[in-house]
Order: sequence, then C-alpha cells, then structure tokens
Amino acid sequence: MGVRWIVVEPVRLGPPYATFGLVFSLLLGVWSAQALEMSVGKVPFLEAVNGSTVTLPCTYASCIGIENLYFNWQFNDNGTMKKVCESVIPSEGVEPDVNIYWKRVEFVGKNHHNNVSILLWNITFEDGGQYTCFGRNPKEHHKNHSAIFNLIVVDELREVDNTLTIIIASAVGGAIALLMGFMLLKNFTLFVLAKLEEKNKECLVTSSGIDNTENGLSGSKADSKPTPKKK
Repeated sequence: MGVRWIVVEPVRLGPPYATFGLVFSLLLGVWSAQALEMSVGKVPFLEAVNGSTVTLPCTYASCIGIENLYFNWQFNDNGTMKKVCESVIPSEGVEPDVNIYWKRVEFVGKNHHNNVSILLWNITFEDGGQYTCFGRNPKEHHKNHSAIFNLIVVDELREVDNTLTIIIASAVGGAIALLMGFMLLKNFTLFVLAKLEEKNKECLVTSSGIDNTENGLSGSKADSKPTPKKK
C-alpha cells in the first residue's frame, strides 16, 4: 500500500490581518511614548570635594499621568544595591512622605515639579559611586524605569588649564580687531578718495568759467572788429 504525502501550504494573512498588525504597532508606539521617564539631567555625574554637600537630581515625566507612583534611590555598594530612600506619590500635586534609610540624606524634591531629588550632607569618600533613581507607575502595569547618577568624591577639585582657551580667545579677538581695523581703513580711504574727486570736479567747473577778456580769446567779452568792406 503506497504512502501519499499531503503538502499543506501555510495560511497567508490577507490585507485585514496586515492592517490589524499595523494598527497594533502604532498603538504600541503611542503607548511607549506615554511611558514613565526618570531623568537625572543632561550631565549624569558630579565631582565634589570631600566634606561638601551635594544634590543628586532626579525628575519624572509621564504623558498619561501617575497613580501611586513608587520611587526610590539606591546606592551600588560593590554590586550590592542599598536602598537610600523610598516613597509613593498618590497623584499629581501631592508631596510624598519619604522614608529615609541613610544618615545625612534629605529629600528635597517637590512633587508639583515632578522632582524626587535628594541631598547628601557632608559627603565622604565612601559616598562616592553609582546612584540609581528608580520609578514604577501602576498605570503602566508596573513597568520599571530608572536613571543612573555617578558621584565622584575627591580631595580637591582639579584646576582646569585654560591656556589653550585663552590662546584661542586671543587669536579670535585679534583677528576680529584686525578685520575691524581693515574695514575702518578701507572706509576712510574711500571717503578721502571721494572728497578728492569732488574737489577735482569743482576745479574743472571753475576753470571752464574763467573770464578770457584780456587774452582776446574766443568767447571773451572784447569787442569784435567789423569785417572791412570791399571797395
């Protein structure tokens, strides 16, 4: 008895399925754009002197709003994440009641500015390292978001060598001054040439109107003698 092989072709999705997939992708993109965002600013690090007081910045943003937004600060201690503080923000405009687990730490964020920053007093070298600002908004089905800030503690701030900057600024300033001097000299030269040209024109006009009476030249005021009559 022979064996018959039946080839089954895969089902091809028609235009309706393709349209549904496109709509789903667009909705997913819109939802992603509305997601919570935690930010520590454009410069995610700070170099501070031992014993000083510093602010670790962090703000959040969400296009769909918040509801019981959970946030915390964590410190990476050689691979072990230690919680610095945490709280829940019930809704927009409500200042949270923050639980602080470290000494010399103060919550300075104001919720109406979407700010969850903290202040570190009298920092030590042990405070240097990586800090994570974490947030989770239940409106997004508890998706996690975070931003990392690095604190570098030093004995004294390094002096920045501005020699190259001064040289560049001096060169640019000298070039600008030279260009301005050239433009002033050019304008002055054009002004002098224009005045000389006007003076030459006046001299020409005056010379053409000189009275030539005494010289008896053509066009003078001397009486012309009558033509003698032929006899």
